[in-house]
Amino acid sequence: MKIVFFGDSITDCDRDRSDETSLGNGYVKILADKLRPIYPDMDIELINKGISGNEVCDLLARAKRDVIDYKPDAVVIMIGINNVIHKFKYGKELNLVQFERDLKALIKLLKDAGIVVIFLEPFLLPAPDKKRMRPLFNSELEIIHRVCVEMCDEFVAYDEMFNGLCQSTPYTRFTPDGVHPSFEGSDIIANTAIKAIRKHLM
Repeated sequence: MKIVFFGDSITDCDRDRSDETSLGNGYVKILADKLRPIYPDMDIELINKGISGNEVCDLLARAKRDVIDYKPDAVVIMIGINNVIHKFKYGKELNLVQFERDLKALIKLLKDAGIVVIFLEPFLLPAPDKKRMRPLFNSELEIIHRVCVEMCDEFVAYDEMFNGLCQSTPYTRFTPDGVHPSFEGSDIIANTAIKAIRKHLM
């Protein structure tokens, strides 16, 4: 079975882009190290196609080259946080109507290619400089949840889960900056994502 991981820096995690087997040092690598021993007799190929800084429109633009052309059985997507961050960091406008249009087009393109789509919800934790982003991020999450629950084969929610954990634990345990996961944060992502992936292993 072949699975492509598709997203931004949370997926990328310093992978060596000159090495097709490089999985980076984040949740994708942790997931691979957990998944392969469970199915030692199964040929499981995992490919990391995360690119730091990507937004939904970027994934749509490279979906054929970096996902469909590999003819995977499944794709695992985490995307969306940069659409919000880039508005606050660079003043780039976030058009939520276009965001929804791009998200739907991306999922439809992959589904029409016969690929199982597993969507991992982006998250934003309460780092001081990120709190102002929460209202806009909530509007984006509403679109992501509505679209992905309807269109994707699996949808794994993280924002509420991580923020719930932060009620009793400092957010820095899971991410140093509210966005990029620590090893423990990546481990949580891997442990929950693997449950969704295992439903589709064949």
